[in-house]
Formats: sequence, C-alpha cells, structure tokens
Amino acid sequence: MKYSTLISVEQLASHINDPDWTVIDCRFSLEEPGLGRKNYLQAHIPGAVYAHLDEDLCSPIIKGVTGRHPLPTVENIVERLSNWGIDDFVQVVVYDDAGGAMAASRLWWLLQWLGHEAVAVLNGGWSLWLKGNYSVTSGAEKRVARQFTPKVQPMRLIETSEIRDRLHDPALKIIDSRAEERYRGEIEPIDPIAGHIPGALLSPHPNVLDSGGNFLPADELRHHFESLLGDVPAEEASFYCGSGVTAVQNVLALKYAGMGNARLYAGSWSEWITDTGRPISTGDSP
Repeated sequence: MKYSTLISVEQLASHINDPDWTVIDCRFSLEEPGLGRKNYLQAHIPGAVYAHLDEDLCSPIIKGVTGRHPLPTVENIVERLSNWGIDDFVQVVVYDDAGGAMAASRLWWLLQWLGHEAVAVLNGGWSLWLKGNYSVTSGAEKRVARQFTPKVQPMRLIETSEIRDRLHDPALKIIDSRAEERYRGEIEPIDPIAGHIPGALLSPHPNVLDSGGNFLPADELRHHFESLLGDVPAEEASFYCGSGVTAVQNVLALKYAGMGNARLYAGSWSEWITDTGRPISTGDSP
C-alpha cells in the first residue's frame, strides 16, 4: 500500500524495520535553526535520518529577488534524496514536532513536486510517537544510498509572474495561510512589509489541525476547503504564507481531503514584496 498524504504512528511502527521505507526527521525551529538537529541527535524514531530546512530543503537567499526559503535546485535535492536512500520503490515518511507545518510538509511537497507520490507526513508527529511509547534511538544515522530519479510536476508550483498576471482572474483562488493579523497588515513580525496579495482569501494553516495537533478528519477538511474555493478546482487554488513553508500544511490537508493537488506559491509573501511595484492590500478578506 502506498501512503501519499498522512500515515498514523501505528502504521509506521509496523514498518519500522522495512528496508524499503525511509523515515526522515524534519524538526526545525525558525528562532533557533540548530535546535532540530540537536533534538534529533538526542532522540528520534529508529532508522530516521535528519533533514535541515535551511541546509537541505532550500537554496541560498538572493537578497531582493527570492523569498526567505527559496526552493532547492533539482540537482541539489536529488542528491540529498539519493543519499537518504530514496528511489522509485521506497515509501517515505516525514515528521516534525509542529503538526507537519515546518519542514515535514515542505519535504512532502518537494517529493510530490519531483514525482514521488509515496511520501506521507506522520499524523501527530514526534509528540504522538512519544505519547504512544514507541521506541526511540539517539545519534546520527545513515542509509544505503539509492538513485532518485526526478519527474518534475510543474503544475504543483505557481510563480510570481503568473499570480501578478492573474490577480483579477476569478478562475484562480489565491489563499493566504498566515495568521489573521499578519494577513490584515496589523503586525508583521518577520518580513519588512505587512499586508497580503490583493484578492487573496484567508485560511490560517493551523486551522486544519485539532487541539491535539492531528489533522482534522477528511470530511471536515473537505467541507472547509469547499466553502473556501466554491466551484474552483484544487488545481486552480494557490496557497502561500510568509516563505512557502507553512502553506504546504494547507496543500497537504486539501489533498488528504480527496480534492486533488493545489499549487504552492513557494516564494510567498517574502518574495512578493521584493518588488515595490507589486500591489499590496490590507484589511479583511474580500
């Protein structure tokens, strides 16, 4: 069976020694970038390798051009995936300690963008694994390398130029995944300019989780996204956030709801505002 959205801790535990499964720990803190690796070395799911958001899943920032977490080049991420023992026959499971909102969902999306459907986010993540009293281990781990072959899916991504050209196109739904106060432009704790892309709807990414940090049931997620998108198909829904990381939690939730593959604006708000000629809105959702 291929898992392509979410996987439970019970399902992962039953495959923990399967050589055709790769587990990747993606814990990361924006405030302390080295904390995730430190925590991984202290304790992680047995067999898991570690992926660092900045070092493994991004390219260097180009000031005034890119957002805060630009996508890695295909060549670089293929090298990483190969070293982590991933090829066409491997089921990948990724996890973090933020409900998938940090690097876990980012790596999930990267693999899907590169044509590898057999990748799932661990529902409940590290905290639920611990709560279930499953085994953990410490220290760095390596896997036997395999050759990852990319099959890039360009329609999983939307570029700044297309968003700019289609700002008034009712067939495209642009959805902001940040907190309400950042969307409205009341505060901006990270980026130099506050506000949102004109016409964007609001759907904060934490809203797809329950109080325990697990994804809501698929039927509840479907109802949520159908009310947001109306008759616009998932393929014309484009999600963004501050830097293209947490927005993927919405992309994953929509796919888990059985609605298809939404698009990611990977540059997100931090890329949009690099050009002062691009319009900005503030206030409530249209």
